[in-house]
Amino acid sequence: MSAVTAEAATPAEDVTPPAPRPRLWRRVVDWLTTANSVTVTVLAIVLALVVGAVLIVIGDEQVRSEWGYFFAEPGTVLGDSLSLIGGAYGNLVKGSIVDPAAVSGALSGTNSWSLAFAPISETLTYTAPLVFTGLAVAFAFRGGLFNIGAQGAVIVGCIGGGVVGFALDLPYGLHLIVALLGAALAGAIWAGVAGYLKARTGAHEVIVTIMLNYVALQFLYWVLRQQGVHDPSRSDPISKPVRETAKLPLLGGANLRWNLAILLAVLATAGVYWLLQRSTVGFELRAVGANPDAARTAGMSVTRTYVLAMVVSGALAGLGGGVWVQGTAYTLTPAVAGSLGIDGITVALLGRGKPVGVAVSALLFGALHAGGNHMQSYSHVAIDLVTVLQAVIVIFIAAPRLVQEIFRLRASRASGAASTLAKGW
Repeated sequence: MSAVTAEAATPAEDVTPPAPRPRLWRRVVDWLTTANSVTVTVLAIVLALVVGAVLIVIGDEQVRSEWGYFFAEPGTVLGDSLSLIGGAYGNLVKGSIVDPAAVSGALSGTNSWSLAFAPISETLTYTAPLVFTGLAVAFAFRGGLFNIGAQGAVIVGCIGGGVVGFALDLPYGLHLIVALLGAALAGAIWAGVAGYLKARTGAHEVIVTIMLNYVALQFLYWVLRQQGVHDPSRSDPISKPVRETAKLPLLGGANLRWNLAILLAVLATAGVYWLLQRSTVGFELRAVGANPDAARTAGMSVTRTYVLAMVVSGALAGLGGGVWVQGTAYTLTPAVAGSLGIDGITVALLGRGKPVGVAVSALLFGALHAGGNHMQSYSHVAIDLVTVLQAVIVIFIAAPRLVQEIFRLRASRASGAASTLAKGW
């Protein structure tokens, strides 16, 4: 066979050049138009703001009557509606992020800088305990448990931190640490009961923790009536105030409320991230949460993991109650815990169960709480709108396919991973 014939018999190599990589802006656009977790979360917040805008218009009697008047000019009605919505959301921003008038006054010397930093201070004040309660719910979830009892752990955490805070007479620094440890220990024991019952008897953690929430509330009522806890100078159910040595130090002076709790929340976020992603305990926790039968076959103790998950979850929620009563409330009342534990569930859901996501969603919810107070005072829009916004955000987060259809997003290749958050819930 000649060289020419052999060369002709050999198949020619494919010399087609590789397709050029899309430009950066094109890749960004493709990512934004795909139903990934970040895009769905942002669009869920946008949809919640739209729903809130509609409710703001409906809730105003004057604007509502303008829409019902047949001969009203459309431009006037629409302008009044947009002005109402802009004013409400503007005050929401002024109360949570920055008030331009206060900054301008601080620059000109007509008011202090503490007034300019007050919105951020209020946001961080509300954010800190939400980080702890959100991490508590997220940590239990990674172990396959739905700890809906974060509210109960927050309540007993408030009791532990508050009672230690006013009952003991210790030096500053030591007293602060002991009170925080008391709050964490109280929450850990409280949630540990649910974890033990789950591990030993198979009792469903949702039912047990719901019942423990009511027990914790009644326990708080009982504690407030006890001699030595109730403030003798008051007739209403309120405890003695936390001693100065047990209070969290303020970070911005006496005129701002934000305190050391926000730094502790950052450390807690980093600690939980390391524990889940870099430790053997975290690996076992994630393995049990993904498939307890396979984890048991691999030699892992599912019983121990369940108890540990609930104990750590309760300690985090208890710390949330401790930093609240030691840094902001200072006294125990029947409503001292508010809805911190319940909000922690929505924070964990919005954060996709990941520590960093939980911290970011807690910051968002803290801003909504802080801005809602300002909005109610200056725009006369009820703060209940904040609760509605939170609920709508959760609804759209829990139904990502709905967001995908509304905005015509392309399905994500990792859509299966995004749905795992609701798998155990």
